[in-house]
Amino acid sequence: MNLRNGCLLAAAVMLAACGSEEEPVASGNGSETPEQSAVAQADAVETETWGFALEEIEGSVQYEYGARFAELIKEKTDGAVEVKLYPYGQLGGLTDIYDQVQSGAIQFAFGSGFLGGTVPESQLFSLNFVLTDDEKTNTEILNAPEFRKNDDLVASYRDRGLQPLAIVPEGWQVWSANKAIRSPADFDGMAIRTMDNRLLRETYSAYGADPTTMEYGELFSGMQLGQLDGNIQPVFAHQEMDFYKVQDYLIFANQAQFIATFMANSDWYDGLTDERKAIIDDAVVELVPWIHDVQTRLNTERLDIITENSDIELVYLTPEEREVFRERSLPVRDVFAEMVGERGTRLMNTLIEQVEAASSAEPADESAQTESETAQEPLKDAA
Repeated sequence: MNLRNGCLLAAAVMLAACGSEEEPVASGNGSETPEQSAVAQADAVETETWGFALEEIEGSVQYEYGARFAELIKEKTDGAVEVKLYPYGQLGGLTDIYDQVQSGAIQFAFGSGFLGGTVPESQLFSLNFVLTDDEKTNTEILNAPEFRKNDDLVASYRDRGLQPLAIVPEGWQVWSANKAIRSPADFDGMAIRTMDNRLLRETYSAYGADPTTMEYGELFSGMQLGQLDGNIQPVFAHQEMDFYKVQDYLIFANQAQFIATFMANSDWYDGLTDERKAIIDDAVVELVPWIHDVQTRLNTERLDIITENSDIELVYLTPEEREVFRERSLPVRDVFAEMVGERGTRLMNTLIEQVEAASSAEPADESAQTESETAQEPLKDAA
């Protein structure tokens, strides 16, 4: 009997001990407040993470855009979603980035000139002398609902498993070379790096150059070793990648802006709630004027760094010199129309018409105007 009572007593002690371990930690008054309970429940919810691959390194326009987008998404979802940035190189090269967003391995990515191999219609942004001379106006045109949500634009991306979200101009494309370029004759035989994009190759062939494709990460050594004679980048890229250190001239022709598309995997995007889609759309709309100011500041600051730390010469083409290049660029629009068919041609004509409308609406005050473009005739739809 004593043995039996001893076993029962031991069991009771063990149960009591186990029960005490499961009790919540007591607050000062011995109970948990509703506010503490709500915080504990929020902490217990796992944060959702969206991946965002960049074509550029930290400190670039794309990085600044991605960082601000991440902040906005976190704010607008009350911390339920975090956006993780993958600067260039972390996920491979440019085509690796596009493959991963198409497959759904990451949710977001930027796509620019190299994207032309995946979305041929995106080469529209590589056409020279299509946009106005005013960068802010261009940013507004490209992100107005009439263009950003244009059925032809959206369909061209969605056919490749992508959802276009915003269009981000990153500054004027600036030529670098070891001689001054003022006319097509100066381009004669010059090996200039272009992205793997037929429109760019056609354009620079029309200018008299020898377009050469090379991966972004190999450009510095390519120019340093003499494999390339020139390069085409926005100012911030010339500076942050040290390209200016192996070139003698920067040439400003204002022929085109470097333009990247912010895009998502379409299947993933389609699976989002309407609320999540609205949050993303609100964020990209909010970023339109913000990123314009950022790229303007970054390119201005980086040009100052370049000129302060090198003897590089800056060449600015006159309107007459630009017009010679513009005339040479016009036949490339026919090449684009042949490449992309009716849908892409309609999209090009839509952009040209919107640019013309914006140009005609500019203030009459000369101090508020930039140099206007010569009127551009839209092409007929390709057969």
